[in-house]
Amino acid sequence: MTKDDTTAEAVSLLQELGLQEYEARCFMALTQLSSGTAKDIHELSEVPRTRVYDAVRVLESQGLVEVQHSNPQQYRSVGIDEAVRTLRQKYNSRIDTLESHLERIERQETAADDDEIQEVWSLTGHEAIESRTIDLIESAESEVALLVVDERILSETLYSALADASDRGVSTLLGGQTAEITERLEEEFPSTRVFETNLNWLHGRATVNEIAISRILLVDQTRLLISSYYPGSSDDDASEQAIFAGGLGNGMVVLLRRLVSSGLAAVDDPGR
Repeated sequence: MTKDDTTAEAVSLLQELGLQEYEARCFMALTQLSSGTAKDIHELSEVPRTRVYDAVRVLESQGLVEVQHSNPQQYRSVGIDEAVRTLRQKYNSRIDTLESHLERIERQETAADDDEIQEVWSLTGHEAIESRTIDLIESAESEVALLVVDERILSETLYSALADASDRGVSTLLGGQTAEITERLEEEFPSTRVFETNLNWLHGRATVNEIAISRILLVDQTRLLISSYYPGSSDDDASEQAIFAGGLGNGMVVLLRRLVSSGLAAVDDPGR
């Protein structure tokens, strides 16, 4: 990646963090200068000189740029660590505010028993599926049953969520599709019984057109997530898809509960 490519990507990321394009370009120019005038910033960033002043004022108000009131005025960016800390704080603050607003307007739960609600939803992309997996495990009250087919889903975040669930007294059942996956799970959770499933049909063949299961997660025997992917795909994130099913009476949950039970063994299934 060339310097120009790196700068362009950094500008794009700064825009995603809330800066306008001219502000981002002026900031990137100042990171390359010990200090500079509006003319210097204009020449390096290619931001129109009349717009440099406005952009720099915004950057100053956000704590990203310092101004020396000389003639002409000199500008310099704060240190990288300070800039990153300021942007991270701003970003986290926005997320906290958004969370607060969402909680205030969150729809009211109906009076109906949650176990009677039957629903099936779909998710696309590894990050979204990973996030839902962690959320389900963190919400578990009695049992987590996880069948791991694709070892790439094993992560420190997943390990941490499973460990926290176990610490809360949640019964944890873990299954691995291969001996390697089983060994990794056993190393992380030596006090948990881990089973090798031997359900070889879950993985399919390593071709772009052959779909394979990557994980099956059953929580409290009422909520289920099953994800699939194309082993031969070059786009790992986009290729992973999942369905999430909830409701004790949901036929899909009953079916997959029995599948997970047979794969992991000894799961108490009142639906049998």
